[in-house]
Amino acid sequence: MRVLIVEDEEDLAEAVCHGLTAEGFVTEVADNGVDGLWMAQENTFDVIVLDLMLPGMSGYDVCRRLRAHGSTVPVLVLTAKDGEYDEADALDLGADDYLSKPFSFVVLLARLRALLRRAPVERAPVLTAGDLRLDPAARQCWRGDSEVILTAREFALAEFLVRRRGQVVSRTQIAEHVWGGDLDVDSNVVEVYVGYLRKKLDQPFGLRGIETVRGVGYRLVDVTLGDAHAT
Repeated sequence: MRVLIVEDEEDLAEAVCHGLTAEGFVTEVADNGVDGLWMAQENTFDVIVLDLMLPGMSGYDVCRRLRAHGSTVPVLVLTAKDGEYDEADALDLGADDYLSKPFSFVVLLARLRALLRRAPVERAPVLTAGDLRLDPAARQCWRGDSEVILTAREFALAEFLVRRRGQVVSRTQIAEHVWGGDLDVDSNVVEVYVGYLRKKLDQPFGLRGIETVRGVGYRLVDVTLGDAHAT
């Protein structure tokens, strides 16, 4: 599941990002309303965590413009303003839920999961790369007709690679999006998890869908079981 966090308090944004990535979510962060609106319109997210008091453009305006352009992605407003009129204004503009600061991460996580359960299935389409399929809503993965069981972190890494299939992504990009950048520079965790995915998605089927681009990073390419049979 992909979450956009639009929050200008750096420590809070990092804390929410790290907590969600630990739960297997793929996160993106914007620290102002203008960038948040652009990212929400140019990318696909399953839910948005949106502060109201933002530089550049308020969260109210971000939400209003998203709804005016037909976006139906669930929005959870996260703000220090706790008056009932502020809550009513946010909901009237199209927000789906409201949480006041300070808040419990456990409650935030529960609210996000509740929004995702209520979201229409079409908001989380099945992702494909060759005959590799990922269903973010059900958190299921298949290679051809065979279901592949992935851990939460493996699924987040696979989803990140599939969404960028054909593109070379660096170790740093992977760390930022799958682990929230909270990795030691000398850590080999990314390499280890890429190895885990290869053992589950490629090796049992005689495929090489995850390529290493020496000195740069990794690239997921479209491969099918027929490719293995042809070699």
